[in-house]
Amino acid sequence: AIHRAGGPAILEECRKLGGCETGDAKITTGGNLPARFVIHTAGPVWGDGDEDAKLRRACISSLALADDKGLKSIAFPAISTGIYRFPLERAARVLLRAAADYLSRKTGLQRVIFCLYDEKTYDEFARALSEM
Repeated sequence: AIHRAGGPAILEECRKLGGCETGDAKITTGGNLPARFVIHTAGPVWGDGDEDAKLRRACISSLALADDKGLKSIAFPAISTGIYRFPLERAARVLLRAAADYLSRKTGLQRVIFCLYDEKTYDEFARALSEM
């Protein structure tokens, strides 16, 4: 969806980055998107082992990269919960806790948004947030 909306510039930049290991994060321009940058991260595939730690690392790596670039806000989807089959309720807890932990220390980030695909996903993240 990002490549479709952002245009070919993002994909061309991605090809020059040499891939992205699970849990790592890399940055490109935003192409035709209203965002100046896109931070790309590789979440874990459910069943590959140590999934919670890998998902947490994907979130923290993205936040740290945003911080390093002086960004003030970042938006996340529900990483790995689609074709990678990470259970939604578990991913919500891991991602929200990782973001909260990161934001509890010194950071230039002012806003972290979870941009969620549908009502079911939103409800699960809202539930996890209320339990924190």
